[in-house]
Amino acid sequence: MSAIDLARAEIRALKPYSSARMEASGGSVLLNANESPWPSVMGGTGALNRYPDPQPAELIRRLATLYGVAPEQVLVGRGSDEAIDLLVRAFCRAGQDAVVISPPTFGMYSVSAGIQDAAIIDVPLRADFSLDVDGLLARLTARVKLVFVCSPNNPTGNLVPLAMIEELAAALTDRALVVVDEAYIEFAGTPSATTLLARHDNVVVLRTLSKAHALAAARVGTLIAHAEIVALLRRILPAYPLPAPCVEAALAALTQPALTATQVRVASLLSARALLAEVLKTYTGVREVFPSSANFLLVRCTGARNVYDRLLAAGVVVRDVSHHAALADCLRISVGSDEDHRRLLAALGRREEAA
Repeated sequence: MSAIDLARAEIRALKPYSSARMEASGGSVLLNANESPWPSVMGGTGALNRYPDPQPAELIRRLATLYGVAPEQVLVGRGSDEAIDLLVRAFCRAGQDAVVISPPTFGMYSVSAGIQDAAIIDVPLRADFSLDVDGLLARLTARVKLVFVCSPNNPTGNLVPLAMIEELAAALTDRALVVVDEAYIEFAGTPSATTLLARHDNVVVLRTLSKAHALAAARVGTLIAHAEIVALLRRILPAYPLPAPCVEAALAALTQPALTATQVRVASLLSARALLAEVLKTYTGVREVFPSSANFLLVRCTGARNVYDRLLAAGVVVRDVSHHAALADCLRISVGSDEDHRRLLAALGRREEAA
């Protein structure tokens, strides 16, 4: 048995839609897609009157190089959200199959499962926010097809050790996919779970250009898995997932000068994260600043909602995550610019007197 056998039988048998750009290529007279023969009256760069390539070859090649995998292991789409949705639709039969999540964690896992009518099995993180592997395996049933692991986790900011992910993947061989969401891995400085692909065909890794590469508005996400899984998901991927301007932005961000600049910016952000964490600890009402391997800090305050409202009144927007049972009185604060931090700290108010 291989991991692809876990997918829905009807998806494995599905004949995908063949878009115009998937048809015979190399022609210069394009009369097969009912496109306008004239460029857009809006001007701008690129031939926006033509449909884009569903999986742009050069973008796939550069992403494969960036992540150290083969091009056939790469699927690109509209952020990690689309990859999550594709996985749930491909592997979970409505009303029959299930996913496992470990709250508090990224909310789109449960939203996508709910849309597909897949059951959601919650295995909460331990008190120190570590993954409860034993508890997770104890709750596993034959219905479970996907286990979502966010590392670094959003909103807690902690890493799941690679050895723990591999332990989970080994235990779930022929039983379920382990989907490792690494949206924030660039800020952690640790190896990716892509290093597990050679040994475990049930590992899927999600990456994004939204965070470290500063392309949140372009919505370019990458799913990395064994080629058979990528090929399966391409069957249900929308015909033209990425607009041409987004592809152009991604290609520009993946040139060597841009990648070098990104490394410098990430290093600068890590320094700013450490400084902000230390300064926040000195403010009245801040009870705890949790360690973070991401580009944000989880902060426990006295009266988090009141603090949130006070910051908002000063024009500073943070994330109130106190609705999670394990995160009472917690706010998630993104690491921003020096000016962002100045305004944040000014709105927070008094600092504790030095001892």
